[in-house]
Amino acid sequence: MKHDHAITTAELSMEERDMRSWKRKLIGAWVLTVPIAALMLISYGGIDIDENVMMGVPLVLGFFVIFIIGFDTIRGGLRGFYTGYFSMDSLISLGTVLAYFTGIGTVFGFMESYAGVSAMIMTIFITGKFIESKARGRATQEIKKLLELGAKKARVLRGKEEIEIDASDIAIGDVLVVRPGEKIPTDGLVIKGASSVDESMVTGESLPVEKTVKSTVIGATINQEGILYIRATKIGNDTMLAHIIALVEEAQGTKVPIQKLADKITNVFVPVILGVALLTFLNWWYFTGELSRALGVGISVLVIACPCALGLAVPIALVVGSGMGAQRGILIRKGEAIQTMKRVKTIIFDKTGTITKGVPEVIGFAATSKKSYVLERALSLERLSEHPLARAVVTYAQGTKPLNVRGFKVIPGRGVEGWIGTNHYLIGNRALMREKGVRVGKLEKEIAEFEVAGTTVLIMAEQKTALGAFALADAIKEDSKEAISALKQAGFKTVMITGDNRPTAEKIAARVGIDAIIAEVLPADKAAHVERLQKEGFVAFVGDGINDAPALKQANVGIAMGTGTDIAIEAGDIVLVKGSLTGVVQAIRLSKATFRKIKQNLFWAFAYNVIAIPLAMGGVLSPLIAELAMALSSVSVVTNANLLRTMRM
Repeated sequence: MKHDHAITTAELSMEERDMRSWKRKLIGAWVLTVPIAALMLISYGGIDIDENVMMGVPLVLGFFVIFIIGFDTIRGGLRGFYTGYFSMDSLISLGTVLAYFTGIGTVFGFMESYAGVSAMIMTIFITGKFIESKARGRATQEIKKLLELGAKKARVLRGKEEIEIDASDIAIGDVLVVRPGEKIPTDGLVIKGASSVDESMVTGESLPVEKTVKSTVIGATINQEGILYIRATKIGNDTMLAHIIALVEEAQGTKVPIQKLADKITNVFVPVILGVALLTFLNWWYFTGELSRALGVGISVLVIACPCALGLAVPIALVVGSGMGAQRGILIRKGEAIQTMKRVKTIIFDKTGTITKGVPEVIGFAATSKKSYVLERALSLERLSEHPLARAVVTYAQGTKPLNVRGFKVIPGRGVEGWIGTNHYLIGNRALMREKGVRVGKLEKEIAEFEVAGTTVLIMAEQKTALGAFALADAIKEDSKEAISALKQAGFKTVMITGDNRPTAEKIAARVGIDAIIAEVLPADKAAHVERLQKEGFVAFVGDGINDAPALKQANVGIAMGTGTDIAIEAGDIVLVKGSLTGVVQAIRLSKATFRKIKQNLFWAFAYNVIAIPLAMGGVLSPLIAELAMALSSVSVVTNANLLRTMRM
């Protein structure tokens, strides 16, 4: 655990180390460049300065700026000339080196010196790199914040004694004691106590979540009210927090398809510009006969064409977008999903655990006696059962007082029975009522309506007479209807896929506003249905179970619920930590906004070169002005990407 944590910390600190490195270079470069700039300004002001000083200072100070402080840039840029693979630094490297050596030519008296300008070009370039590194560092701070969320200490039960240990020393099966206001040290299962837990830092959900016995809890979330006793179920890299960090890192390291195109363009663009710069130099030298002027124009072309903005356009937007998603519980695992999402026309939802909670709830009730009388007896019996349907009845009957039950018995597949006072009671399905000779009587109409609606019906009987009936169905998530409505308004076709029978599926689809249903589907056939719908256009699939993994992989974009199984999460391109369908809407908006920024950045990067290169070739821009313009183009791309932070989701 400690070892893994150290590795992650080292990886996360790369951006900070990079920023500090550029900051040191920035300070050193400006300290050496300011005297050069001052000399040039004094000279332009008409004040006479010794010729040796004017030649020597830029050469000496410029050497340190270019070949010492800028050594990594020069080395990396010039490597392309013997490997054949040119980078963004190639043009800057060649331009500054050529400009510097004009200073040596000046010593021999045959050209004007650009040595001072070359130092300024490198310094401005370093300034731009520092701004870029700071932007990247800011964009990846979300991961650092996640890493820092984890508890440092944990209180563990050893026998009857509580001892404090490092959170990294927790073992699976340890019982943790978490008091109000404390962080939960790791993922686990509540075995004693009840409380509400603030999970906002992991899920993005602002409201606290109620936790009771058998509830799962996430490490790094905050216990708010009561004391919780939690059995650790996951530690180290298996925890939800570690998983989130890994997914965000993975997203920020992936490439969007459009970026691959930009990379190819850059590799062709650089040698083309080298040729253009050479032809520009030869043309100016031939027609003007001025070697210094021709060199200045050629250097301007090299410097202004440096495609830094082009190389930065895609990754900076992806880093900002994925960081924003992480803050809101939306993990973009694969960058290509951002580009693919804009082509999606149909969104398929698995029903259980996606549209619905995957647990039953009482949605209808009918009784021939007083409601409180029936609920009191139903609660008394069902609280003794562990069946999911029994728990749904207990939840529905909350607030009533349980009575003492004698002779309680579970009748497998049918229901339960027991004695309260001198009366015998049953709760179960029709088969149990028929078996025990119970008369449904006045409830027949209501029970038939419940059955037609596709619900599961439990009948409560006293002494062979039906007192009441409960209609149970899979609970629909609170925001499913709202989310599906938003997707339909955005122009998506919505489809629900389920193994349920058609009447049940139709009822659920009607309740949430789904356009179409695919019912009675075997788990293994989900991927085939996705493939069939892909013939009509790009498809996104939203699911959470093990049996959803093939469909998530088959879909053009797989959206996995973070509340689901690990295998489903691994199969998803986008993971929604809090398992809410509102997250689907937010993920789509974020994906589209991020890709929009990528396209804007690429447009401005290309437009800048289209305008600036002809100006440089025409001798309108000096090398120094060219470098300022190039630096500003990179800053504009960074600024535009960071405007993503202002979007409302």
